[in-house]
Amino acid sequence: MFIIALDAVTTAISVLLAIIIGFAFGYFVRVWHREKSINASKELAEKIVEDGKKEAEKAKRESVLEAKQEIFVLRKDFDNDMRERRQVVVNLENKVTQREDTLNRRAVHLDKREETLALREEKLDEKKEQLEQLNSKAEEVLKQQEQKLIEISSLTVDEAREIIMARVRDGMSDEIATYIRDEEEKAKNEVQSRSKQLLSLAIQKYASETTTERTVSVVDLPNDEMKGRIIGREGRNIRTIEALTGVDLIIDDTPEAVVLSGFDPIRREIAKRALSTLVSDGRIHPGRIEEVVEKARVEVDMFIREAGEDAVFTTGIGRIHPDLVKLLGRLSFRTSYGQNVLRHSIEVAFLAGKLAVEIGEDEMLARRAGLLHDIGKAVDHEIEGGHVEIGVNIVNRYKEPKEVTDAIASHHGDKEAESVIAVLVAAADTLSAARPGARSESMENYIKRLEQLEAISNEIPGVEKSYAIQAGREIRVIVKADQIDDLSTFKVAREIKEQIEEKMTYPGTIKVTVIRETRATDIAK
Repeated sequence: MFIIALDAVTTAISVLLAIIIGFAFGYFVRVWHREKSINASKELAEKIVEDGKKEAEKAKRESVLEAKQEIFVLRKDFDNDMRERRQVVVNLENKVTQREDTLNRRAVHLDKREETLALREEKLDEKKEQLEQLNSKAEEVLKQQEQKLIEISSLTVDEAREIIMARVRDGMSDEIATYIRDEEEKAKNEVQSRSKQLLSLAIQKYASETTTERTVSVVDLPNDEMKGRIIGREGRNIRTIEALTGVDLIIDDTPEAVVLSGFDPIRREIAKRALSTLVSDGRIHPGRIEEVVEKARVEVDMFIREAGEDAVFTTGIGRIHPDLVKLLGRLSFRTSYGQNVLRHSIEVAFLAGKLAVEIGEDEMLARRAGLLHDIGKAVDHEIEGGHVEIGVNIVNRYKEPKEVTDAIASHHGDKEAESVIAVLVAAADTLSAARPGARSESMENYIKRLEQLEAISNEIPGVEKSYAIQAGREIRVIVKADQIDDLSTFKVAREIKEQIEEKMTYPGTIKVTVIRETRATDIAK
């Protein structure tokens, strides 16, 4: 029993020891496993930290590269901007330098002009003093001669005064004529030399074609049968065309042609385009006529706008109000003595610009004034008043510079020019109108002008005969040598010039040449 009990105790102890050992082993296994897990976690954490450091370093390097790239781009843009700014500054400095040079040249020119005027004033003062001295001497001589005549003759005081005054007038007349001749020669030499130089330079630098416009328009027809279709049944087609366009259609015996007559060239152009379209199309009835006339009116309006824009672009005057552009385009349908007014205005603009360059004035302003100087002619048949007054009102309405207004107001001599630009425009206008071939005139008016020119010269006392030559640009006058002396020829020339300016209207200038000739004839036997 005791042995059995001992075995049972031993078994229980063994089981207990086994349990204790199992618990201990399990505990140690668990501790070992946890240690291993902790070590693995530490290694993973260290790896994550290491990977984080590497990613951070990589991100840092990428950020630095991006920052450097951005700095490079910004520096490049900054350098380009600075380069452009430097160029702008250099350009501005160049313009300022050029402007200073221009102002310096203008100042030198004005100084020279002031010196010239001062010299002329001094000469005039000297001449004035000489004349006063001559008058004083003449008065003294008059008194002396009057006293002597009273003493040695039986003449009355009034009779003696008349004789003395006649002698003094004759003597003074010669001196005054000599003075006038000398001064005129000096003025002619200076003015003609300078003006010819400027005008020749302007003409050389600008060349323009010469055009002549007709007062009526002609539409060609394919055959005479088309005239009946244009007239229509009971004349309804022709009445519709005339009512819509305001132009008279003249259908006569002229073969294969219809004449359009109207005072308004724009209406005449609309009618011509519409009739040409109807003739080419062949469909002519009131409904079709209304459609074609409206289309032609739109085409003419577009042509007017394009013509004005081309004129502004050709002259290079810069921006201008659209209404003025349209008015300029209307000038393409206006003529003056056969000269197209728009082309005349463009020519005046270029000539005035060239003249302005030669004397140091503003070329663009001169061109602008030259282009707009006849703007009033675009509407002078619609508004009462002369084209000068109308043109001044138009440019004032659109705030054009005062030099432009002055040029328009003074280019026909209606008022005194207040600016150099206005004088240049007037000269360019005269030059454009007076050059050969620029304007046409009828043979009847031409002959009348020549006859009037010769009649004015023949009315002067002492003139033997006169001849109008060079198409009325010059009048040559032959005086009687026994009645007119050499000094008096200058007075005759001046008197004829004044009579021509007072009584005649003519384009350009007329040269007056007085010839005095003495012939001695003998016969050898």
